[in-house]
Amino acid sequence: MQNINVISQFSSIIIILITSVLFAIIGIFYSRKFLDLNNYLVANRSIGIFPLTTSFIASALGSWILFGPASAASWGGIGAVIGYALGTAFPFFLLIYLGKIFRSQFPNGKSLIEVIRLKFGNNLFKLILLLSFFYMTVFLIAEVTAVSILIRYLSDTSLWVTSFIIITFSMIYTLYGGLRASIFTDNVQFILLLFLLIITFFTIIFIQDSNFNINIIRENKPLLLSANYYTNYTSGITFFIAVAATNLFHQGNWQRVYAAKNYKVLKTSLIISFVFSIIIVFFIGFCGLISVSLNLSINPDLAFFSLLLDRQNIFIVVIIVFLAISLTVSSIDTILNAVSSLIIVDGEKTFNKRFNTKKASRFFIVLLSIVTFLISSQGISILYLFLLADLFCCAAVISVFFSFYKKPIKDRDIYFSIVLGLIGGLMFFPTPDFSKSLLIGILLPTNIFPEFISKSLLFCSFFIATLLPLLTLKIAFLQKNRNTQCKH
Repeated sequence: MQNINVISQFSSIIIILITSVLFAIIGIFYSRKFLDLNNYLVANRSIGIFPLTTSFIASALGSWILFGPASAASWGGIGAVIGYALGTAFPFFLLIYLGKIFRSQFPNGKSLIEVIRLKFGNNLFKLILLLSFFYMTVFLIAEVTAVSILIRYLSDTSLWVTSFIIITFSMIYTLYGGLRASIFTDNVQFILLLFLLIITFFTIIFIQDSNFNINIIRENKPLLLSANYYTNYTSGITFFIAVAATNLFHQGNWQRVYAAKNYKVLKTSLIISFVFSIIIVFFIGFCGLISVSLNLSINPDLAFFSLLLDRQNIFIVVIIVFLAISLTVSSIDTILNAVSSLIIVDGEKTFNKRFNTKKASRFFIVLLSIVTFLISSQGISILYLFLLADLFCCAAVISVFFSFYKKPIKDRDIYFSIVLGLIGGLMFFPTPDFSKSLLIGILLPTNIFPEFISKSLLFCSFFIATLLPLLTLKIAFLQKNRNTQCKH
């Protein structure tokens, strides 16, 4: 990726410092009155509609939305845009119903992992805990890497500088104020996000003038809108499954479910978050369709920015930097606090011995921040690892949440269904070059499979990993009913 150096390194670093320090000061100053453990974990279960809504949206929409939807649109078409938008928002819809169940059955809960432990026991609990840690760690690294690469692209600033500043100040106020600090800074970040996205929208309309419409896509890239382009469907379903499943396992969302003042507040906040998320992600994805239609050789990762930076306006660059950092910080503090809360709530149950969980969580967060800094400073593409993390969540999502709607299912059956889903998904999961998988191209020759399957490995992988556990549980459930009837 060739850097365009629209602003100087010094100016870039100043913007990063001001933004990061600003949020750190806001978070520390606000949360100093709420330093007890209950506020640290679930904000004393007292959050109202506006702060809860803005926190849901700001924490869910990290800097990935500036890259992912537009990049996916450049090859996955309108299907990828719709899938990304619905996948991001769908967990909010599900949480309306799941949140009611969890809050009524486990009113003193603090995390999804804790509820799983109380309902299913330690074996399944440890598997889901490991899965959650893996997913959130990869997500954290992805967020910091993405914003660091963007800042380097705009100003040639070294990756480690951006990573160090953002991680350090986010960690400081998150460890100090916990969920209270995270939610309050999310409120500020959402207002900034909305304001800057409005500016961005009108800037793109102004710069591109008559080009920002669906006719440009129809003329230059009609395939991306074609009903006969099967990638429109496979990419849409893939992104929907992957994004929705992983967000359901995001501990930050579950903390906010329990932080709501009451269920009415939670439901209203989730409905508003659902609508806003669809609009924001769809807009950025649509920008990707326009971008690749105007410039067929565009780097997919820069599809959104190519529209904004067409004239390399310094004012717009500053807005992009500020927006990207705000989005990243809102995601980082959510993840760090989520990981910290998991250790505090479930640490003793995990290691089967007593210790100071709050100190342990702080030590782990510092260690995680160091690891994130070291990896994100390398600029390594972790898309492949991120997709692997998504696969793990897809294999578990139906097994875990299906059990809350059915009569008691044995934790052994749930565990088995998750493992089976993982094995099935991994058999089709593509190699880093996406040309083959363990089953197709390695164990068996590619030419014996239909072209649709060999060309849609990622789709097949996520589809199988998601539905195979459901099929397994249905069989176990039917077998249980059959055995019960035989006894009678």
